Amino acid sequence: MVIMDLRIFTEPQQGADYDTLLSVARAAEELEFDAFFRSDHYLAMGDASGLPGPTDAWITLAGLARDTSRIRLGTLVTAATFRLPGPLAIQIAQVDQMSNGRVELGLGSGWFAAEHAAYGIPFPDNRFSLLEEQLAIITGLWETKPGATFGFEGAHYQLVDSPALPKPVQDPVPVIIGGNGKVRTPRLAARYATEFNMPFASITDSAAQFERVRAAVRAAGRTDDLIYSNALVACVGRTDAEVARRAAAIGREVDELKANGLAGSPAEVVDKIAHYRAIGASRIYLQILDLADLDHLELIAAEVGSQL
Repeated sequence: MVIMDLRIFTEPQQGADYDTLLSVARAAEELEFDAFFRSDHYLAMGDASGLPGPTDAWITLAGLARDTSRIRLGTLVTAATFRLPGPLAIQIAQVDQMSNGRVELGLGSGWFAAEHAAYGIPFPDNRFSLLEEQLAIITGLWETKPGATFGFEGAHYQLVDSPALPKPVQDPVPVIIGGNGKVRTPRLAARYATEFNMPFASITDSAAQFERVRAAVRAAGRTDDLIYSNALVACVGRTDAEVARRAAAIGREVDELKANGLAGSPAEVVDKIAHYRAIGASRIYLQILDLADLDHLELIAAEVGSQL
């Protein structure tokens, strides 16, 4: 049977300061979840106020690197539009050192135009090609041997005689690529990724995309396969009333959550996860939207994680 990792995935742009994120990360660590991940956004979505304001993903992870000891840490996903690839490679390598090798990088093209406008971040049309160059640069810098230099000549970025320092502890740092693109995304994952993630997708759509990625991996001549994962909203309760209470707290309907996420009793959630496992997923990112409800994490750990 495929081992299923459960990871906690948060959306701090909806309203969370560092202390709140630390409490969730420490609870996840104590409850033996595999990882704590966060989104990389600067603007709240929907009706959320976003108070007290956004936190930066990599500054948050740097703090957590020192304030936790075991749990893995990462982003779903860092936006390529937010940071230059050279400085981002330095930041991630430093956080990997600070955590003694517990960092993972999810990297995407960026999609939320409003947050770019709100904070003066350019939002170009050619974001996918920008993402592709960032992946080449970041992994190239990390792979360059000490004493050698790294250069890159692209349409978006040029690097000349970079010392390619510092180095992360891990070799390599796991890279996560995800999304629904049918051609370019699988090709990019086959070239650069350790893991392929399908966010908020059905079993049928996930199975089809996983097979596209597997085909791209074969076409690229890779001898190792990727880890395949899903990100799904979680809303678990021992009773119908508890599920309804948790759904209301995040502004969602129970039926919709059951259709599109992992919602219901522990037994219902374990059964649905089994269907994702059957198509090859070995990792689930549980999107936790009510960060004050640590009892939710305890329930999932005790009655869902223990059954996988």
